[in-house]
Amino acid sequence: MNKTRQPFAILGMLFLMGTLLLACSSDKEQAGNIAATTAPATEASVSPAVPAATTRSYTDYKGHTAEIPVNPQRIIYSGETYGDLTALGVQAIGYPLSMGEGQVFEDKLTGVEDVGFPINLEKTIELQPDLIIYAGIEEADYEALSKIAPTIIFNTFAPLKERMLEIGDILGKKPEAEAWLAEYGAKEEAMWAQLKAAGMKDGETASVFTYYPGDRLFVMATTGLSQVLYGEQGFKPSPAIQQVLDDDMGFQEISLEVLQEYAGDRIFLLTPVAEEAKQSTDKLLESAVWKSLPAVKNGYVYTQDITKTSSDATTREWLLGELPAMLGKQ
Repeated sequence: MNKTRQPFAILGMLFLMGTLLLACSSDKEQAGNIAATTAPATEASVSPAVPAATTRSYTDYKGHTAEIPVNPQRIIYSGETYGDLTALGVQAIGYPLSMGEGQVFEDKLTGVEDVGFPINLEKTIELQPDLIIYAGIEEADYEALSKIAPTIIFNTFAPLKERMLEIGDILGKKPEAEAWLAEYGAKEEAMWAQLKAAGMKDGETASVFTYYPGDRLFVMATTGLSQVLYGEQGFKPSPAIQQVLDDDMGFQEISLEVLQEYAGDRIFLLTPVAEEAKQSTDKLLESAVWKSLPAVKNGYVYTQDITKTSSDATTREWLLGELPAMLGKQ
């Protein structure tokens, strides 16, 4: 009886062992399949991030292309509108300090190194800039500077809005530039409303004159104080000045004989820096031509230091407060 049951017991054990082996084999295959499908996802999840670019390609208005820093830190600025930088809270490491003498932004130049005018190449090399912004247009200057650091030729005579958006882009501060322009626009609108409430009439004309050494009289057009005066809500240019504006000229030399053609209902006379030019101005004020002008007879003549009427953003903002004060002194 026991001998008969033994073969069946052995067969049962063999069958059970075979089943266990098959199960183990199946589990290993499934584990392998799971590993095969999950391994790439695990590797992808720990792949290092692509580093952000530190430079970018930029083409200036003269057609030069350079690789400039995304966020420049050591800037040399050589041009008339340094106040564009200060309006955005930026300080250069180098600037022709003679250009800043007497300017509204002069107090912002503490710690800035003098690179001279014309720009001194040895001093530029010494400062180790990572970006040079240059207002000159000579190709030889550009070639020399671009060998020191990435160099941009910048149009400092462009209109304020265009210029601020461009310099904001160059400096990696475009949102700040847009915010500054919005705030400036609101202040400008408020200023004109204030002046009109004080008696400024629609359609009134205005002119800006100044002397340069050599007894040379100039009427200002697309630069300096004129840019503020001829705003959309502001004064109008006389027909003769409108022609200068249409020709996109910053200023034009005129003779005393045609002064009356350019003179507006209000005249702004810029006090020059050079002593010789100051003497020419004094001589003008004593002339019969000057005394015959309607603006002079009506007491609508205003004087301002020429260094306080630059086109840069910081000066432009300052003038929004100064202009009502000037007109209020009549």
